[in-house]
Amino acid sequence: MKKKRISAAKTKRICVNSFVHVFLAVMCVVWLLPLVWIILHSFRAEPGQFVRTLLPKTYTLENYKRLFTETGIINFPRMFLNTLFVATCTCLLSTFFVLSVSYCTSRLRFKFRKPYMNIAMILNLFPGFMSMIAVYFILKAFGLTEGAMIPFAMILCFSAGAGTGFYIVKGYMDTIPKALDEAAYLDGATRWQTFTKITLPMCKPIIVYQLITSFMGPWLDFVMAKLIAGANAKYFTASIGLWNMMEKEYVYDWFTRFAAGAVLVSIPISILFLYTQKFYQEAMSGSVKG
Repeated sequence: MKKKRISAAKTKRICVNSFVHVFLAVMCVVWLLPLVWIILHSFRAEPGQFVRTLLPKTYTLENYKRLFTETGIINFPRMFLNTLFVATCTCLLSTFFVLSVSYCTSRLRFKFRKPYMNIAMILNLFPGFMSMIAVYFILKAFGLTEGAMIPFAMILCFSAGAGTGFYIVKGYMDTIPKALDEAAYLDGATRWQTFTKITLPMCKPIIVYQLITSFMGPWLDFVMAKLIAGANAKYFTASIGLWNMMEKEYVYDWFTRFAAGAVLVSIPISILFLYTQKFYQEAMSGSVKG
């Protein structure tokens, strides 16, 4: 009787595990199929957005070449560099703001600390695009929506309010023992030295998370970038360029180049993740050993 129960339990476990693996395999195919499709069609030689076959019949590198050489209508290289500049500056500024605010709310006790945290939490409940019209007119009043000030306006919009999104980083800093700060103060360290020499080295995993999220925001944004840039094509970002490629007058000739551009846009994020991943793993292994 006992052997039958063990055999039945084993059979049930095998069935459950098989179902889970099949389900995960199907979900993996569903998730990967669009990515594989866009990569394959970035090498498609046949023009146009509609084809009779799922996979391309002939392959070529001409789409990538033309994306960087034919810049008369849509200057994708300049748009790519514009996006890289804005995203890099925003990433650094936003990370610094978030880390600074998180340290102050986690380690310092000051007047109106709790009301500020409550207000910041309430503000984060509303999507940012609700205020984009007001933000645009404020930027326009200061002359930041014209000419060379457009990239600065984008950086300002993407990074200025980053300090309110401090809750995740603050939660991580709360796990660091305050005795370390007190020991540093006894040794004569200042607040800044404690922040840079004690707290930040122990926050590598959350810093990596913040760097990636701060970079992805402006890199993938379309609405705010389009609003600020307006019709000034010189300061368009990559997302605006890809959107322009799908307009009806360009889509037939530019669809395969759109696919190539979509692949290229994903490369910086992948490089950033792969580069910072080792720091994340080192920090986590160090925390386990400690």
